[in-house]
Amino acid sequence: MNYHVVETPALAREVMRRTDDFAPTNALTSVVPLAPATLRILSKAKFALPPVLASATGEGHRAVRSVVTRFFTPAKVAAVTPRVREIARAQLAHTAAALEEGPVDLATSVAMHVPPVIMAELTGQTNPPLDELKTWSRDSLELFWGWPDHARQLELAHSAAAFYGWLRAEVAASRGSDSLFGVLLSAGLSSAEVCSLGYFLVIAGQETTSQLINTALYRGIGSKGLAVAQPWAELAEPALAERHVRGVLATESSVHTWRRAALRDTVLDGVQLPAGAEVLLQLSGNHGPHAPPTAYSLAFGHGLHRCLGAKLAELEATLVVQETARTLPHLALAGTEPDWLCLLSFQTPLSVFVESGSR
Repeated sequence: MNYHVVETPALAREVMRRTDDFAPTNALTSVVPLAPATLRILSKAKFALPPVLASATGEGHRAVRSVVTRFFTPAKVAAVTPRVREIARAQLAHTAAALEEGPVDLATSVAMHVPPVIMAELTGQTNPPLDELKTWSRDSLELFWGWPDHARQLELAHSAAAFYGWLRAEVAASRGSDSLFGVLLSAGLSSAEVCSLGYFLVIAGQETTSQLINTALYRGIGSKGLAVAQPWAELAEPALAERHVRGVLATESSVHTWRRAALRDTVLDGVQLPAGAEVLLQLSGNHGPHAPPTAYSLAFGHGLHRCLGAKLAELEATLVVQETARTLPHLALAGTEPDWLCLLSFQTPLSVFVESGSR
């Protein structure tokens, strides 16, 4: 697919503001065409993603967004602070003990544990077993935002079908409840629409935040790649941890690009774009040294489709970095450069191996 790439932050915001000219109709479309055998696997599972939130527009989108927003109000997000600290500290206690025996991967010992629990408690929706949740989430990201060949597509499709099957059962069990899915059903959404929303909301609510935490920990301990860096132990200070996470969001967010499609023939920054043109917005990595303090926020989008969990993701990442630096102030990166997840719209180090450094 040929994309018109928009690198300038101001121009990316313009695209997201021009909702009459550009829409997220391609936001959840697979980057590579899915093979017929792949589609048969998904069809057998009744897999369907009607536009509801991330890929929707108009009054329907606004109505659904208003419902989902109630679960992520500023007050509710702020109230989870003690719970985030509690989970992080429990995981860090295990991590500290494991470090006595050798290097530990913070991605699996800390980062992956906090967001799923917080998301479940805010929405009232249960999670599948953590290992399954992580596998399903990563496989779905690769299926829709990666470049899998036909053989790999079949593996990913079976995983996506299993995820969707669990989701359908969860939606059915939520009818009449005050959980997120139950409230959406009561608001008039069909089961297929709730499944569509839930499919990517479950991923966005925990996997992309875990990815952000991975990068924030990796860059904080390694002090590489950021315009403003400080000794790792200093990130135990709340203000410095917040500044560090915002620096990561501005330079290498876990969600570093997003897509739009031109609804009609239009002009963008002097370039003529035909109706249907695919536009790739770079959300992080292009802020100069004199960027405004709010530069980090573009990582969560802009305008009508700004991420509803923006404050939650930033809060979780900041608190985990702060608690890790406080509990383990003498960490050093261990081993070689980790492998990275590199998809069209998602990036993160797949591991953050650390060891106890000098005191």
